Amino acid sequence: QVQLVESGGGLVQTGGSLTLTCAASGRNFSTYAVGWFRQAPGKDREFVATISWTGRTTDYADSVKGRFTVSRDHAKNTVLLRMNSLKPEDTAVYYCAADYIQIAGPDPGPYDYWGQGTQVTVSS
Repeated sequence: QVQLVESGGGLVQTGGSLTLTCAASGRNFSTYAVGWFRQAPGKDREFVATISWTGRTTDYADSVKGRFTVSRDHAKNTVLLRMNSLKPEDTAVYYCAADYIQIAGPDPGPYDYWGQGTQVTVSS
């Protein structure tokens, strides 16, 4: 069993930065790949980024590539999402999710555990 808690969301102006944290509790979190997803009002949940259980492999949605960076700290059981050059279209609730697999993909279906989400609002 893994519990995930996101934090770090908030209100930021266009061009600003935020760092989201996904804190995990439970056993063997280091053996889970972690994904970040987001959901804007009236839209489907969409893939943002993923990181493998080693932390060596990452993948990003085209819409955030070059602006967002995902990383993990096994000692702290955390996964970070650093978001730079934020745009109003990045406004959404951001979720982290864990999948008991070495490398996870952009499909939210296979992920085993989800956090409750954190709101990110980018003002124009």
